Amino acid sequence: MTQVRKLLDQKGHSVWKIDVSATVFEAALEMNRHRIGALVVEHHGQVVGIFTERDLLRRVVAERRNPEETRVDEVMTEDVVCCSPETTAEEARTAMRERRIRHLPVAEDDNRLVGLISIGDLNAELQASQEHTLFLLHQYISGQA
Repeated sequence: MTQVRKLLDQKGHSVWKIDVSATVFEAALEMNRHRIGALVVEHHGQVVGIFTERDLLRRVVAERRNPEETRVDEVMTEDVVCCSPETTAEEARTAMRERRIRHLPVAEDDNRLVGLISIGDLNAELQASQEHTLFLLHQYISGQA
């Protein structure tokens, strides 16, 4: 089974972050700039939340808040669920499905953030795995294995 560590090695360990004092407008610009759907929110180097597209829609747009005046820490998701690099892709997928989240920070045992995976990363891994299985089955059926 594929571990999250392998997914991070393939996609990279970059984690885009923003400080709690930033405005929602600044966060949205940052997310657009990097074409990402979430930012890890920090305060003095510690992870205190995650700000996602869903937070933007539900807690800013739907509540008619001014994004230039609303701080990220007012609308971020505070209950951040993390996984370890040793977590399997299937375990991560299950956690995301059960909690209805799309982004999962990856942290080492010492709580050091080492990456962030998305449901898109997990879907791409599953598709590649299934395509490989189909290739092997085709090889076997056609007698080429």
